[in-house]
Amino acid sequence: MPYTWTKDAADTSELRLWPHRSLPAHGFAATILGIFTLSTIPLYGLIGTVLLWGVLPFMLLALGAMWYALQRNNRDLDIIEVLTLTPDDLHLTRQTRKGDAQEWRCNPYWTQVNMHQKGGPVPHYVTLSGAGREVEIGAFLSEDERKSLYAELDEKVRRIARP
Repeated sequence: MPYTWTKDAADTSELRLWPHRSLPAHGFAATILGIFTLSTIPLYGLIGTVLLWGVLPFMLLALGAMWYALQRNNRDLDIIEVLTLTPDDLHLTRQTRKGDAQEWRCNPYWTQVNMHQKGGPVPHYVTLSGAGREVEIGAFLSEDERKSLYAELDEKVRRIARP
């Protein structure tokens, strides 16, 4: 699961969420090397001819485009959400891919954990509402993970708010 619960003190819990990374660094290198190797196969017959210089730039352009797309995808996954639960405060911080931090605070007693089966950007959309706002949490998780997160989060918020 791309989230973990930690318990710092007797009444403090912290939830960290992050998106899946399906392509680790060594997989990125292997993919680029494989694309380069496979794209050079048609060039072997052109070695020593003028046609090589006509085809080579397009092959390198395609390799560069794949490099850029994979790097862009990796940067887009630099999102971390941290939810800190204490008896007096519920604090959600979301670090966006650009490095901006978005924050939301609420008293746990007034906080509601909601799951929207339909109508959200994804099925089983999990939100926290309180202090006049409704914020999403874990929208990048899979559907089963959001269901599990909802059950765990609802139970923890209820236990902290009403001991």
